[in-house]
Amino acid sequence: MLDVVVLGAGQAGLSAAHHLLRRGLEPERDFVVLDANPGPGGAWRHRWPSLTFGGAHAIHDLPGMPLGEPDPAEPASAVVARYYGDYERRFGLPVHRPVAVRRVGSTTGDDAGPLRVTAEDGAWETRLLINGTGTWDRPYWPHYPGRELFRGRQLHTHDFRGAEEFRGQHVVVVGAGTSAVQFLLQLERAGATTTWSTRRPPQFTGRAFDAAWGRDVEHRVAERTRAGLPPLSVVATTGLPLTPEYRAGIEAGVLVSAGPLQALVPDGVVLAGGRHVRADAVLWATGFRASLDHLAPLRLREPGGGIRTDGVRVLRDRRVLLVGYGASASTLGATRAGRAAAREAVRLLAGSSVAAAR
Repeated sequence: MLDVVVLGAGQAGLSAAHHLLRRGLEPERDFVVLDANPGPGGAWRHRWPSLTFGGAHAIHDLPGMPLGEPDPAEPASAVVARYYGDYERRFGLPVHRPVAVRRVGSTTGDDAGPLRVTAEDGAWETRLLINGTGTWDRPYWPHYPGRELFRGRQLHTHDFRGAEEFRGQHVVVVGAGTSAVQFLLQLERAGATTTWSTRRPPQFTGRAFDAAWGRDVEHRVAERTRAGLPPLSVVATTGLPLTPEYRAGIEAGVLVSAGPLQALVPDGVVLAGGRHVRADAVLWATGFRASLDHLAPLRLREPGGGIRTDGVRVLRDRRVLLVGYGASASTLGATRAGRAAAREAVRLLAGSSVAAAR
């Protein structure tokens, strides 16, 4: 019987594990970390090779070990995988991988007893769960009429590897987030032509992405999760930073939306107003959803479709702490959430009969 199982060895999971260690929990005896990946790096290990460290969103330090100043031209996937691996070794964090957890349920049929964490090749019983499974395993493919009719290639952000393979082709990029913007610029540089389709006009903003901005974003996201609503996409909350590179893309006509997508047809797409655009490929930069299917047996979702939380605490089940969800989905927020989850876990353990059983 473990005190805590941490699911996911990304930013949030590693932060939580570090703080559990600092608060006196012993690796393997009191807690373990289960990760579905074959090696360190979390979702970052899957990012496309052309996404460099310099071109990625800010990657914040994990507690107790600064990232330093990597080569901005190195792929972000390599930088983060190396950093996370070094971090795990330095602090002796008990990461088991690859472990694909399929189900988390209650061993007693109520919300008072231990939890059983079941994977394909093993199971763990634990008093508390810190869930940091992120979103990478749940790419969102919106439904549009004719998707099955399109004869070209369709791929999601999850599957993108590089722009060079689209040289000489026309690519329709669907989505209004940062990934869509980066894909459009990369495709243009690689010799492809593009059409950008967004449901609403792109939300470029000149506001500085500083600490005050971050607090405002977290406040707005937290309002939704407290109400039991699914978190919005990042761009719906933050907007797109109007960087010099993005300004140039707008002026060149690359970062100008052609409007909403209505349907796909065999040789392309139909946009609002009936405009037909021939396409060789459609790139769905339509985001991700929280990867939480394994928690379904616990019935945590509210009628609104989300999981109601107060910070990292799940209000329907005190045994479950969510990190990297809602307001803590950014790397900075995930680091803070890991600390908060470890603190809450230790508080819960100390305040129950668990303390006497350890």
